[in-house]
This record gives sequence, C-alpha cells and structure tokens, in this order.
Amino acid sequence: MDHNKCASEILTAIGGKENLASAAHCATRLRLVIADNSRVQKKTLENIDGVKGVFEAAGQLQVIIGTGTVNKVYDEFIALAGIEAASKEDVKAAAAAQSPWYKRAVKTLGDIFVPIIPAIVATGLLCGLLGGLSKAFPEMAGSHIYTLLDIFSNAALTFLPILIAVSAAKIFGGNIYLGAVIGMIMIHPSLVNAWSAADAETSTLWSWFGLWNIQNTGYQGHVIPVVIAVLLMSKLEKKLHKIVPEVIDLFVTPLVTVLVTGFLTMTVIGPVFSQLETWVLGGAKALIAIPFGIGAFLMGGAYAPTVVAGVHHMYNAIELAMLADNGQNTWMPIATAANVAQGAAALAVAFKTRQQKIKSMALPASLSAFLGITEPAIFGVNVRFVKPLIAGMIGGACGAAAASLTGVYATANGVTGVFGFLITTESFVGYLLTFVIAAVVAFVLSYILYKDEAEEVPEQKPETATDSREFDESCVYSPLSGKAVALAEVPDETFSAEILGKGAAVEPTEGRVVAPADGEVSMLFDTNHAIGLTLDNGMEMLIHIGINTVELNGEGFRALVSDGDRVKRGQTLITFDKAFIESKGFKTVTPVIITNADDYTDIALAASGKVNELDKLIAVK
Repeated sequence: MDHNKCASEILTAIGGKENLASAAHCATRLRLVIADNSRVQKKTLENIDGVKGVFEAAGQLQVIIGTGTVNKVYDEFIALAGIEAASKEDVKAAAAAQSPWYKRAVKTLGDIFVPIIPAIVATGLLCGLLGGLSKAFPEMAGSHIYTLLDIFSNAALTFLPILIAVSAAKIFGGNIYLGAVIGMIMIHPSLVNAWSAADAETSTLWSWFGLWNIQNTGYQGHVIPVVIAVLLMSKLEKKLHKIVPEVIDLFVTPLVTVLVTGFLTMTVIGPVFSQLETWVLGGAKALIAIPFGIGAFLMGGAYAPTVVAGVHHMYNAIELAMLADNGQNTWMPIATAANVAQGAAALAVAFKTRQQKIKSMALPASLSAFLGITEPAIFGVNVRFVKPLIAGMIGGACGAAAASLTGVYATANGVTGVFGFLITTESFVGYLLTFVIAAVVAFVLSYILYKDEAEEVPEQKPETATDSREFDESCVYSPLSGKAVALAEVPDETFSAEILGKGAAVEPTEGRVVAPADGEVSMLFDTNHAIGLTLDNGMEMLIHIGINTVELNGEGFRALVSDGDRVKRGQTLITFDKAFIESKGFKTVTPVIITNADDYTDIALAASGKVNELDKLIAVK
C-alpha cells in the first residue's frame, strides 16, 4: 500500500487542508474534524485504495484504514496537511467546539465549578449547621468557638468570586493569578458588600457622562459576572501576548490586562448583570402572585437555574419585603422546597452510583442542600449529570406548590432546609409536608433517570498468571468472560462487515482482558482500549474493548503490559471499568479479530451464550 498516495487522496476528498480542523487516529481509523462537511466527497473517500469505510460519529469524520496501517497513513496525512499531530482529546475538543452554543456553555460552567466544590462543601456544611444551631440556642452566638467557626463557615462563600475567577482563568487559558486579581477587585473591601448593600450608604463609583451612575457595590455571591469578566481577561491577555514585543511583554501585558478588564468589569459587566438580576426578581414577584399555587410551582422549579446563574442571593430582598409587609415570609418555603429537592436528587445519585468518587461527592453535597446550601449538590452533581437537576426542579416545583396551597410561611429569613423548622413553627405541619413532597418526588425521579456512573474495577489476576488447561491450536480462546456473539451483531460496521478481519465478539460481564495464548504484544494503543497480539502459533489478533471507546482518551482503562512484552496464556493484559464506560454512552461489546484471516481457510464462532475466560470462542482451520 502506498501510504503517501492514500493520505493525499483522503486530503483531497475532504476538501483540502483548509477544510481540516483537526486530525488524530485510533486503532483502526483516522478521526477528522471537518470545517464544512458539505465539501467532503464521501463516495470518493470510500473508493480510495486503502480506505475500508467512512462514517460520521461524535462530530468526527472517521475513515477506516485498519490496524497497523492507520498510523502510517496518519503520519503522511498530517505532513501533507501541514498540521501538528493531535491527541484524541484534542480532536474531541475540536468536535465539541462545533456543538450548539448552549451545550458548550453548560459544559464550561461545569468545568469551572467542579474543581471548587470541595471548598464549598467544607464551608457550606458548617454554614448551614451553625445557622440552625444559633436559631435553636441564641446564647451560642456570643461564644468564642462560634465566632471562630463562623469565620471558617463563610470563608469560601465570602470569597467565592476569587475561587470562581481562578478556576475560570484555568479553563479559558488565562493566567490564574490575574484571574484571582479580577475576583479580588470585584469584592474589594473598599466596595460596599453586596449582601448588605440594601442597608448601607453607597456612592458613585463611576459615571457614564452623567447618564448612568455606577454605585460602589461589590459582587459577593455572584457567578456569571465573574465568569464573563475572566473570559474577557483571558482573551485579552492571549491577544496581548501575541502583539506585545517579548522584551516588554512581562510588564505590559499584565498591566493592560488588569486595567482594561477591571475597568470594564466594574463599569459595564457587573452593572449590566446586576440590572438583569433586578429584572429576574421583578418577574419572580409577579409569578409568586399567581393564585392556586401555580406561581409557587413555577418558581419552585425555576429556583435551581437561578442558583446556576448566580442570582439567588438577591431573593433576600423579596423575603425582607414580605416580612416588612405582614410578617409572613412565603418565599422561604419555596426556596426550601427547591433546596431540599436538589439535595434529594443528589442523594439518589449517591445511593445508586457504584463509583466511589461520585458517591463521596454526592452524599455530603446532598446533606449540605438539606441544610440550605445547594451549590455543592447543584454544581458538583446535578448540573454535571443533568437528569438529577431536572428531577430536583420537578420535586422543587411540587413541594413549592404544596407550600402555597397549605399556607406555609416563615417569621424570619436566612434559614432554609432542616433548620427552617425553627422559623416555621406556626405552620409546622405544612412545612413538613412541603419538605417530604419535594424530597420524595425528586429522589424517586432522580433514582429512575440517573444512569449508574461506574462500578469498581474487578480484582485483577496476578500479572504473570497462566492457565494450565489443555490448549488446542485449532481454537481461539476467549480473552474475556461474558456472552459470545457473532461479529455480525457488533453495532459498528468496521467490525460487523469484517473489514478488519474475521472473528467474534464478547459482551463482557467483567472488566478484564487476558491473553488467549502465549505470544507477544505487537501493539498497545496509548488509550489502552485496544491491544494487538502476535501469538506463538502465528495468529495475529486485535482485541478492541467497546465501540468508539477511543473517545474516552484512556479514562476507565488500565494496561498491565507494554508494547513488545511477552505474555503467557491467562495473563491479565488490560482492566477496564465497564459501568463507567457504559455510563458515558459507549457499548462495551468487545470484538476479537483475527487480522491475518487470509492465512486460514475457515473461521467460525465456536461458542454460544455465556463464556468464561479461556473458554473456546472461535474455531479456525
């Protein structure tokens, strides 16, 4: 095969190098991200010598070449295209960049908030606990231990804009320390604290030609203005690095970046989003006024998205207005229903998942939400998996409607969740009903909708383990335990059409691949999802764990051998996290392909139903 010619014809058929956004390869195929898919000549691609198939998946144009050859074609391809070799993660990111804007926005928010969740969980639990205890035992508030713990409990939330700014800068590719400076500017002590702005005297910080006066108010508790400010900062910083001469870049770029970003943040970005918050709150008041619990139902469902948007702290203004009017805070039960529901949705994830990392995050996050601090549950769990967020919104809506219909109200503000019972004593039964309905509905829906994230990797066999059973060279033995299936049933045309060779497949029940016979590792892919073997009997074999699992970029896989290693029959080659792979939407059916099938006269499936490791799988002649 002429690898250069094949690569050249592929490049021409996709519309040339100007139509190529990114390129990588996996075990069997080129994975290309195309700028304009309408320019791709698919029929021409399919007819190129060396190309065994073409299809589109996950935002990528995938050109099937074959194991042992695709890497050689790829090397020629990137040389002709004049691009650098990309990893599978790079290609995945390039493909994601072409997805709808709202999907990119949700993913970006998740990427920003997940890293700071441990800090919020640690202080959030203390905050909720101390708030409730101070209501139950007022004398505690004057103690030294309370003062000390109160500092611990509100530290993360007080300086939340700084945490967000650092994380956002990292995601957007900016300098994290400059990001921290922007966060500090937004909550500088010289500004009036946003949480006390209603009772404090403010002054003009900046005036736009006398037509628009910006007040000296900080942005404590805000989310979106910080993210947008750091996005602007990161783009500006990267632009300056390109145009400022290197000799003065160290001084000019940080100075200009902070000056421009800080000015625009305090005079445009912050004020604009503060105004948007005012409009949102005006709409909330109008909705609450709708009779028969309809307004409360809508607000109970909408509360979690306002937490995501970072505008929920302004609801204190509504509560204070209600208390000033008639002493009855009817917003607090709605907030409780939403908070409890999000906590219950996260709790369902903690109960259902078998991945310890997710469980260890979901459980404390749910407890924090029951105490009134929902950020850990929402940003750490529910936004990440989407369906629990929706379940929580429905549960919150149902609980809020119950609160409205039963006339629940609080006599104070600032406390929700479990400790809300302390300020709803005059409508205790209704509050309990609100709590139970919100929690039960959200828990049940989340438990049903959430797909288990992962299971523990099964215990590995010793790396040098061998099998002493009689060996028949006229058979290929199964490298996995599971259900044997014909290759034609594999949901990937590359395998089902026997493009890469003949063989069979196994739907695994355990996350382990063993050597079916003595031989040598001829190729171990860097993502550990596929391995090539050359057996001592001359058979060449490809074991490909799952379909399109290269997109996981190695996550969930662990190789116990390396290229060129000698392996013994029964030796563990790769372990993989079956449930985790499936939770990401990938099938784990594993093709076992004889890539030098032309050396044999007949290859047929020799098993049906369940097979264990090293049971006969394929008969060869």
